Amino acid sequence: MQINKKLAKMWSRIGPRAVYGKIMSEIALANEDVLLMSADLGRSSGLASFYQEYPERFVNVGIAEQNMIGVAAGLTRLDYDTFASTFAPFASMRAAEQVRMNMGYMEEPVKLVALGSGLSMGFLGNSHFGLEDVAVMKTIHNLTIISPADCVELYKALNAVVGYKKPVYIRLTGGINSPVVYEDDYDFEIGKPIWILPKSDINVFATGTTVGQAKKAIEKLNEEGFKIGLLNIHTIKPFDDSLVVNILMDTKQLFIFEEHTRVGGLRSSIYDVLVDNNIKGIEVVSHTLPDSYLETGEYDYLINRYELDAIGIENKIRGNIQ
Repeated sequence: MQINKKLAKMWSRIGPRAVYGKIMSEIALANEDVLLMSADLGRSSGLASFYQEYPERFVNVGIAEQNMIGVAAGLTRLDYDTFASTFAPFASMRAAEQVRMNMGYMEEPVKLVALGSGLSMGFLGNSHFGLEDVAVMKTIHNLTIISPADCVELYKALNAVVGYKKPVYIRLTGGINSPVVYEDDYDFEIGKPIWILPKSDINVFATGTTVGQAKKAIEKLNEEGFKIGLLNIHTIKPFDDSLVVNILMDTKQLFIFEEHTRVGGLRSSIYDVLVDNNIKGIEVVSHTLPDSYLETGEYDYLINRYELDAIGIENKIRGNIQ
């Protein structure tokens, strides 16, 4: 599939869940050992067309997320490249023990795709919000955690994990019409952050679709004469400490944005690096979702309400920049 501006815009219009299904249909065409699983969310996972095209390679275990992880681990032992999907809180908390044992301890390379993380489930509310999922998944040894910035990066990430011999948690944030970050092909490597806007002495670290919101905000600020860099940290675990340390050594002010609570997400990973490496003299401003249960509503309303849209990020930077 050729990555271009037209495709990026089309994918943005339909959102990451629908794009997930389209990408997996393409991947399955080229990889006969790819098998998909769902916990009764075939249509919500964007997989309706997949199970029509490949009914023998789609397993619906019903509303039984814990069982799904166990079955997925067993299928990987039979040499299937197994992708399992459900909503983020069910993947990360309801099935946490099975993820810990089957994917972490037993190192079965299941690819677990967390749908609708952050606030993107909107009116379904706190029972479906993925507010704490990174915090839970980060504690599981051997697990790779990827949070794509947009649908093009989702395409790159899914292709990168085909045949990957480690368990993976892919966190899908955002909804329809989320900002486009990538309009051209680029090199994606698990564990290697990417500069979206060139490094400066004032930098922003972001992950997931917050990257696109931050990009819009920073481009506006830079047009006014500011010089602010933007780093897309698409892989939250394993975390490239050495690269981050090198960036921080040249940074006088750092902003961190993520659609996750302040506990255990990207913010926590950055603070760990600062403490572990005794890095001082950097002004750090972080903005996350609050550590509480949140309002419900349309996704665009919610990211505006919690100041994680482009306007909120712009105001946060503008009000704190030195």
